[in-house]
Amino acid sequence: MSTESGLPASSSAVRSALRAELARARERRGDRPVRVLDAGGGSGAWAVPMAVAGCQVTVVDTSPNALAALRGRARDAGVEDRVTAVQGDVQALTDAVPAGGAELVLGHGLLEVVDDLAATVRQLAEATAPGGAVSVLVSGRYGAALGQVHAGRLAQARAMLTDPAGRSGPTDALQRRLDLSALRGLLEYEGRLTVELVQGDGVFEGWPPAAVSDAESGGPDGLGELEELAAGIPELLVLAARLHVLARAPGA
Repeated sequence: MSTESGLPASSSAVRSALRAELARARERRGDRPVRVLDAGGGSGAWAVPMAVAGCQVTVVDTSPNALAALRGRARDAGVEDRVTAVQGDVQALTDAVPAGGAELVLGHGLLEVVDDLAATVRQLAEATAPGGAVSVLVSGRYGAALGQVHAGRLAQARAMLTDPAGRSGPTDALQRRLDLSALRGLLEYEGRLTVELVQGDGVFEGWPPAAVSDAESGGPDGLGELEELAAGIPELLVLAARLHVLARAPGA
């Protein structure tokens, strides 16, 4: 789960962006630990590695079971004192944590599942310290549709492209999938945040033959390098399985 620089497995482009943001926050904080808020962070896939890297991390989640697993994972990693588990609703985030209290707020895999999308985004922004950042990782509509075509599920692909929420049908486990335009509009609505970085996560996910993925992913010309290259190419990143956006809160 934990990889380089204490961040969990994801594309190297996402990890690089978060490493850079943590470095920027450390410059502002000096000797004080960077405060990270993981909204809907569950059992701590991102929170615990960030705590290992020296951050003070608060996880807000509705699931007591997930939070219990988080505490166990933090204890096993020796960072109990750097991880705070809070049971609460991310749509009322600042009822559970102080407004403006985190230099970095994570909303990874969150916007697909909440009932009130606008309220959740507003709460992410309000929880962010002046000059801090919100990192959003969300399932992309177009990448998901292409994946359905690749799997031969044409009806589901059509639904994802035509349904306003980007769902494959009434039994879809996700509330929605977003395209880049919709995601940017949500984050920048009323000037709450300013999008600074947009990239794809998993542009080629599910497309190469298994033999290629297994044998070449770690090589100098392998899939990992291709993913990092494609992550920032506008014409390709919109087709990624997930969209990653880093948005800045106003202030010094």
